[in-house]
Parts: sequence; structure tokens; C-alpha cells
Amino acid sequence: MDAQKLYEMMKKVQEPKGYYFNQDRQRTFELLEALITNKERYGYMGCPCRLVSGDRDNDRDIICPCVYSVPDIEEYGSCYCNLYVSKEWNEEKIPHEYVPERRPPEKIKF
Repeated sequence: MDAQKLYEMMKKVQEPKGYYFNQDRQRTFELLEALITNKERYGYMGCPCRLVSGDRDNDRDIICPCVYSVPDIEEYGSCYCNLYVSKEWNEEKIPHEYVPERRPPEKIKF
């Protein structure tokens, strides 16, 4: 799968839920390419902004879109990676603040 196909597929699923891709297309496509790389490496699309352990059960919470994206977007208008954002974030109606890591440290395995 290429990044454009992934973009179109994920857009159809996420936009009706109120989650939009970052309008910075270069950033968005870099992240989509990283998701594809993780899929090829590990067999699942682990979050490109986090360390993926290769243990699907351990990483279940960070398979894109990760479980942390919903509270991140609700609170900050963007997920941790800035891949998924709210409409207001894209329209610059809300500040683009740093999104802190919500994943518990004990889940991070090297």
C-alpha cells in the first residue's frame, strides 16, 4: 500500500468521526509513510511517534489511531503525532500546543 491509498482509506473512516488529517501534507505523508514502514516491520501500524516493541499485545494501545488520540484531540485539538487533528486545529482557531505523552511508562518496552 502506498501513502496516498492509506490517506484516502483512513480519511473516509476518520473524518465522519470528526478527526481530520493535519493540513500540513508533508508532515501527514511522512507520518503515513512511517505507518506503512511499521506495518511492514511489525505486521501492524504502530504509532510512528512512539517506540514500537514488536509485541502486538503490548502495543495494542498505540496501533493507529491510538487509544490516546481521542482524549488528545478533545483536550488539545491534535493527537500526539499531529497526524489527526480537529477541524478547529486545522483552521487555526485553537492554539497548537504541545501534546504530552499519555502512554504509561510501564507500557514502553525496548
